[in-house]
Amino acid sequence: MPRLQPISLVLKQGEVLHIIGPNGSGKSTLIACLSGLFNYQGSVEVEGKEVSNCSLEELAIKRSYLLQQDKPAFSVTVAHYLSMSVMNPLIDKHRVQDVVTLLVTALDIIEMMERSIHQLSGGEWQRVRLAASCLQIWPSINPNARYLLLDEPATALDVGHETKMYQLIRQVSRLGICVIIANHDLNRTLQEADKVLLLKEGACVDFGDISRVMTQQTLSYVFNTNLKKVELNNKPYLIFERS
Repeated sequence: MPRLQPISLVLKQGEVLHIIGPNGSGKSTLIACLSGLFNYQGSVEVEGKEVSNCSLEELAIKRSYLLQQDKPAFSVTVAHYLSMSVMNPLIDKHRVQDVVTLLVTALDIIEMMERSIHQLSGGEWQRVRLAASCLQIWPSINPNARYLLLDEPATALDVGHETKMYQLIRQVSRLGICVIIANHDLNRTLQEADKVLLLKEGACVDFGDISRVMTQQTLSYVFNTNLKKVELNNKPYLIFERS
């Protein structure tokens, strides 16, 4: 049985899509297939082009991809690691530095720029990786970038840094980048997503606006639990309801 059933979706420039579903539903697999770095059977097309036919250079220019776990064996400083995400070595260094300053400030990593990446905690490393992913596709540095692919980016982040991460993601989307996130926090999806893709056992249960897809009846069925949608300060939240 294939891990993913046929899926087709359309995103507008600058939209934020959350992919949600139970463990094993295919969220990470779909993100990996879109990245072009995953060996798959079948066909994956983005903007009408088969992803497997794209070179690594083409892929790196069009999108950045944040895996759940990834730490290189070599040891470099945070500053050096970030510099490796700049696709064009001829780009104006002042322009790059402006973006780096923005990112490290937004993610609260400015104090660790000269530390080795192997001296970072899990949450610190995750924030550095997020900064690198954003730097790779930042439009003023890489005008050909289109997509930011994030596989459960809040992993290891405390609530404060998670909030900063979502603020940065919205800033990236306002620059015209489509952000696609595999996510397990349904309340974050309710607050942060523009569109939702709901998966169950590799199949698309629904795709579209939050209000239509994320009903308590549908989510209770997909996640096999009792969920209730409530409002607090005019914002929707999902809570577990004991039967």
